[in-house]
Amino acid sequence: MNTLRQHLAELERLPVTTYGTDFLLTWDKTDVEIRALALVSECLARMHAEGKPFRVFDSGLAVSIFRDNSTRTRFSFASAANALGLSVADLDEGKSQIAHGETVRETANMISFLAEAIGIRDDMYLGEGNRYMKEVAAAVDEGYREGVLHQRPAVVNLQCDIDHPTQSMADLVHLKDYFGSLENLAGKKIAMTWAYSPSYGKPLSVPQGIIGLMTRFGMQVSLAHPEGYNLIPEVVGLARTASAKSGGRFEVVSSMEEAFRGADVVYPKSWAPYSVMQRRTPLLRRRDSEGLKALEKECLANNAKHKDWECDEAKMKLTKDGKALYMHCLPADITGVSCPQGEVSRDVFDKYRLATYREAGWKPFVIAAMIYLARVKNPVETLKKLTCPAS
Repeated sequence: MNTLRQHLAELERLPVTTYGTDFLLTWDKTDVEIRALALVSECLARMHAEGKPFRVFDSGLAVSIFRDNSTRTRFSFASAANALGLSVADLDEGKSQIAHGETVRETANMISFLAEAIGIRDDMYLGEGNRYMKEVAAAVDEGYREGVLHQRPAVVNLQCDIDHPTQSMADLVHLKDYFGSLENLAGKKIAMTWAYSPSYGKPLSVPQGIIGLMTRFGMQVSLAHPEGYNLIPEVVGLARTASAKSGGRFEVVSSMEEAFRGADVVYPKSWAPYSVMQRRTPLLRRRDSEGLKALEKECLANNAKHKDWECDEAKMKLTKDGKALYMHCLPADITGVSCPQGEVSRDVFDKYRLATYREAGWKPFVIAAMIYLARVKNPVETLKKLTCPAS
């Protein structure tokens, strides 16, 4: 691991101009901004490991809005905010005036008077989550512009229907740490594959986040899924463009074995087909329980045709020297542990269990870095003062 001094020196060479911005999609960020975020994440992690606090706020709120269940992201957001000096306030929509028809525009301003950041997880409705985040961002823009808000809180995407930036950035920093640098990722093969799960309706945002980000660093990205389990076409197009620009390679293959062959990294993860998510959204909006039950039955039957899409020892032997790094956003569906048959065999998961914990361990520092870069005017100078306080 590089030293804190080395990280700061590298960060100082980057023209960082992220103050006052949001983090909604990784592909909306420049390469410089992605590199700066990775470096700040590493600085904060190193400081924490060395027992150095990185509290930059004396007070203020970090508001969380979770419209789906969460463990890692929820606690990562809370711990990141706390480490920066912010108190966390979770907006329970059922206990708010939203239940009485309060608009997004009104809610966004009412929760933002002393807020520094708003973290939102909204991944269940295709076509809705990212749109909602942009609506919140536009509302606080207006509030700040018109003098209602003394400051404009940063909006952070904690997972939407399109992308999962905190996860994909944590994965990128994990890979940077594992291989030694972002430059060392060039030419490395990562297999982003669908895997069998005894559940349906899992978001597209993790695989889309991976193909949208890793293609920017010259990696050979192999996307694999059974017929019909497509991702959003526009995101696949973005991945192709990013790969061509970085000098990497992007391919879509039809078997897990083909994707695993010669891979340096494997990321087997279940997701629902794009077409299913398109059908699911209007059913969710209408609260059509019978329609949802019928769709679930259909999808589970279709999933069951692909139970051989499991990351097991035999497939891992196909990877480079049989020693590819296994990655997962967690929780994984582990065969014989969390379900009778799932995404990954017990043996493979147990072998890489601690590695997946380390992967997840980057998320609080990534979230803290997102808030830090958006709300601190002089990020490099502030980090220097934090690491070497005046005596």
